[in-house]
Amino acid sequence: KNISIVIVDYGIGNVESIANAFASQGVQTILSRDPKVLSNAEGLILPGVGAFAHGMNNLKKYNLIPIITDYVKTGKPLLGICLGMQLLLEESEEFGITKGLGFIKGKVIKLPVSKIEKIKLPHISWNSIKKKNIEWNDTILNSIEQDSDMYFVHTFVAKLENENEILSTTNYFDVEFCSSLKKDNIFGCQFHPEKSSIHGLSIIKNYINICKK
Repeated sequence: KNISIVIVDYGIGNVESIANAFASQGVQTILSRDPKVLSNAEGLILPGVGAFAHGMNNLKKYNLIPIITDYVKTGKPLLGICLGMQLLLEESEEFGITKGLGFIKGKVIKLPVSKIEKIKLPHISWNSIKKKNIEWNDTILNSIEQDSDMYFVHTFVAKLENENEILSTTNYFDVEFCSSLKKDNIFGCQFHPEKSSIHGLSIIKNYINICKK
């Protein structure tokens, strides 16, 4: 049967490449901010690039926060990508403190790289993901090999209170950060699965399968 996977349209994010990646796996996504379309979805995607405050302001502007919150309570899957993952947390320190959606306990901080080594930010590169405390079966990382490379573009990272919600970690120089998360029906990727070649498409296929359940 055709499955309804909706990309939240709040004016932020590279939605075309996400839609193309899902289409390559046989699912035509819907881009919408219509409350009815969102609440009837079998899977929701919160995309996002750019600043945290801008993201939250746009979600407020289109009155999407209560709709996304109600959707999460139904137990249906939600996937946050890049900034979309960061917005799932309680707050961000980017340009002052901004409150997030608060589904995941923790906050968004600047990548804590040492000043001495002149490490470049943003972190823009292919980088590998490693297991933390969660087995990857039955998650978006099902059948992905440990140390698979994903594509990252970001300066801020999610610092989770509960390490058991960290699905994978990645190292940027000597800093380990959360590169994907899972809490119940909520998933998040700091990297861009839609730009992460074959492994990324596997993640998208896994997400589709989770939405079908």
